[in-house]
Amino acid sequence: MATNLNVALVHDSLQDYGDAERVLEVLHRLYPNAPVYTAFIDRQALGADADRFAGWDIRTTWAQNIPGIPRYWHALRGLLPYFWEALDFSTFDLVISLSGNYLSQAVLTGVGTLHVSYCHTPPRYLWDGMQWDAPQAGVASWYAAWVDSRLRQYDFYSAQRVDGFVTNSQGVARRIKKVYRRVAEVIPPPVKIRGTGEAGNQYYLYVGRLARYLQVDLAIEACNRLNLPLWIVGTGDDATRLQALAGEQVRFLGEVPDSALVELYANAKAFIFPSTREDFGFAPVEAMGCGVPVIASQLSGMREVVLDYRTGLLFPQPTVESLAASIAQFEGLRFSSQACIERAEEFAESVFTAKFEWFIAQRLDEHRLSSAATKPEA
Repeated sequence: MATNLNVALVHDSLQDYGDAERVLEVLHRLYPNAPVYTAFIDRQALGADADRFAGWDIRTTWAQNIPGIPRYWHALRGLLPYFWEALDFSTFDLVISLSGNYLSQAVLTGVGTLHVSYCHTPPRYLWDGMQWDAPQAGVASWYAAWVDSRLRQYDFYSAQRVDGFVTNSQGVARRIKKVYRRVAEVIPPPVKIRGTGEAGNQYYLYVGRLARYLQVDLAIEACNRLNLPLWIVGTGDDATRLQALAGEQVRFLGEVPDSALVELYANAKAFIFPSTREDFGFAPVEAMGCGVPVIASQLSGMREVVLDYRTGLLFPQPTVESLAASIAQFEGLRFSSQACIERAEEFAESVFTAKFEWFIAQRLDEHRLSSAATKPEA
């Protein structure tokens, strides 16, 4: 990789620390001098996680100056094109956007700049009819439908400006092909793999946000039905509803520091990943890296990660009955912790960086050749 490249990173927003931010951290380690452009940063919402970005050159769009933008930006999403197109990337050789709901791949770059998008997914609220976690803040439904119709057109045409797409799974690659008519290279996200340990026998475990679309209620009701212990790590808007569903065997642990997760994994029978909406999950791969098998939905992106009956089980339908049947089946099976670890190591940070650097190097060569071929003769 050329060390004299002038690189910029573009990230949707910085308002919580999730899987997308983990990818950003690894890319920032790969390009430590790159400024990070983002729609806005909400340091209060980030809390202690704001320290992860200390010392970074973070540059926000003019959205940062809108009062209450972290809470109400979904009502102002029609302004997204104006946020991104106001940025100037004329001095950069390479721009890497990490795009999802906020359309950050819409940035404008000159012909001399290579723009690669690591697209987490085309926005589901535009293309899949998925609703926002946050309320619509009184936005009339006809107006929201009109805005989203305009944004779909804009999202499609802005995607045509991107020079190369990378994504996290084959499922998203198919979505990018269908929505944008573009081919995406699949490079799964980088996961911290500890590579030691084995499954315990005390409880089933879920680690992640408590949001309705993640379907944590399936895990709760399945364990209620089987009278099996389930420990839940995480917080979110759906916490109150989920706590009301929980039986005596279900424990909510709230936020847990990374250092404490190792012990939680060590005592877990299996990690339950019930969502059909997630394309890739960091936490279940981390669990496998500790030797813990995973029970996941066959309709999620985890079907590309979990080896059925080798590193876990895939349950076929997004129902309590289907998940409960898989958990009951799991109770009578044994899984190799070493097989789980070996599978998880295929998603390690070193694997990601090697693949990503190779992809960028190829695209830079192609871009230079193309630029030389189109350069007018003196």
